[in-house]
Amino acid sequence: MIYRVLSGVLAASLFLSATPSLASDEAFEFWLNPSVGTSLDDDTSVELSTSQRFRSASDGRVDTYFFRLWLKQKVADNVTLAGAVEHRENDGGRNEFRALQQISASHGALKTRFRIEQRFSENRGGRMGLRARPRLGLEFPLSDDGRWSAGTSAELFWTLRSTSIGGDTGITALRTQVGVDYEVSDNLALGLTFIRQQGFEDNAPDEIAYAPSIGIDFTF
Repeated sequence: MIYRVLSGVLAASLFLSATPSLASDEAFEFWLNPSVGTSLDDDTSVELSTSQRFRSASDGRVDTYFFRLWLKQKVADNVTLAGAVEHRENDGGRNEFRALQQISASHGALKTRFRIEQRFSENRGGRMGLRARPRLGLEFPLSDDGRWSAGTSAELFWTLRSTSIGGDTGITALRTQVGVDYEVSDNLALGLTFIRQQGFEDNAPDEIAYAPSIGIDFTF
């Protein structure tokens, strides 16, 4: 079932991104994504990932910062299960706590991921939001030594239960990205990614963001 959902992500994403809109609310952002992780044994690891997303408050998009602690378990050569807890600060807005569960897999150059999020937003009376995020991507080496690689992916944000009564449900956003990664050493990897994120709005212009993102991953 999961893989049937994932296999439809790319086709649905292309259709949604190609669907004409009468107007859109577009803005430029900058994302920074440092993370640090370590192995507990051959199949188990922990990771602290963070993100700083700098936006323009003048158009109603506040800066966002999150801290996410992952526990990852490799269950096969190409499959990993993971769970995480996250605290998200929205500058001047409602902060969030999230719990996340995901399965990720590789099939040669093809990469799949299916994530479920439980979301708790401040001032929502403890109401839990529920969202699924299927992602489909491609990744391939650019150099013989494998240090350089490139990738692209499309990810749907499928809201099953809104954090507020009467809030939007269904497919509410699409994130597409393309980027390159470089393994500086066995412990350090750098990445540069260009992201386009489109939030689908009812009876309003779609909210679209364009963001270069710098990733810094350190393991020990």
